Amino acid sequence: MFNLTNTSKQYIADAKKSPKYYTQQPDEVRAARAQCPKPLLDLPLLNQIIDRKIPVRDGSEISVRIYTPNGKGPFPIIVYYHGGGWVFGNLETADAGCHLLATEANAIVVSVDYRLAPEYKFPTPLYDAFDALLWVYEFAAELHGDSTNIVVAGDSAGGNLATVVTHMAKEQNGPLITAQALIYPVTNMDMTTNSYENYAHDLGLDRDGMSWFGEHYVNNEEDYRNSAVSPLLQDDLSYLPRAIIIAAEYDVLFDEGASYACRLKEAGVPCHHVVMPGLIHSYFSKMEFFEEETRKTVQLIADFIKK
Repeated sequence: MFNLTNTSKQYIADAKKSPKYYTQQPDEVRAARAQCPKPLLDLPLLNQIIDRKIPVRDGSEISVRIYTPNGKGPFPIIVYYHGGGWVFGNLETADAGCHLLATEANAIVVSVDYRLAPEYKFPTPLYDAFDALLWVYEFAAELHGDSTNIVVAGDSAGGNLATVVTHMAKEQNGPLITAQALIYPVTNMDMTTNSYENYAHDLGLDRDGMSWFGEHYVNNEEDYRNSAVSPLLQDDLSYLPRAIIIAAEYDVLFDEGASYACRLKEAGVPCHHVVMPGLIHSYFSKMEFFEEETRKTVQLIADFIKK
């Protein structure tokens, strides 16, 4: 038996009331989720929260939401990528976590609304993520941020984008990233680990759901073995910035997150791997169920960044 927290049990029971998302079309699920009322949460006041459009490489624009803490800058900058399997998620699903991060880390948080699959398959979401990083670096002073202290962060698919962006920044002489904060990141799309077997059903992220996400994101089977999709397959991790990887105990992604932490440590990269006991995938973007756990995760990241 799984030793789930009461909040995990409540979330699972609530989720069972709705059809599995992977039995539907992405636009149907998005439309249904958009109708859900935004939860009322007790969040601290910030100096400013603004949305704006920024350009990306193909001439399009994407949205970002900028959270500015109280006080006088320049502040560290956290570039945040939301989760949702590259198919779901937006500025609203990441809002509470980003709001808290800005407060607890005393940092500017730039939440990136990258374009989603299947309308925009790999590598478009990744390119949007990287282009947003470049924009943040270029306009750091205007944001009252410190361009020499940029952190990337994200949950699930957003954690995948965050760590792949660090590879791209190194390979393409991009901005220096000082740290990465990855919440249950996707690091290997082969989906064959023990945690995929043990936690395959009804624990926040099903194995079938992850397969569905992958089919929408990639263009072909070969993409699954591309290190820009599966960063655990990257040959050299030694140049990556220090990392904190936060895992939910009962998550199909648990093993690949742990393996990524081990690979980073073996490569000489300082890495703190934290297991959140009794929790399931998706908790960080569901603060209405997991308020205490979300706040604890934010505090772990904030403390790590401040070191």
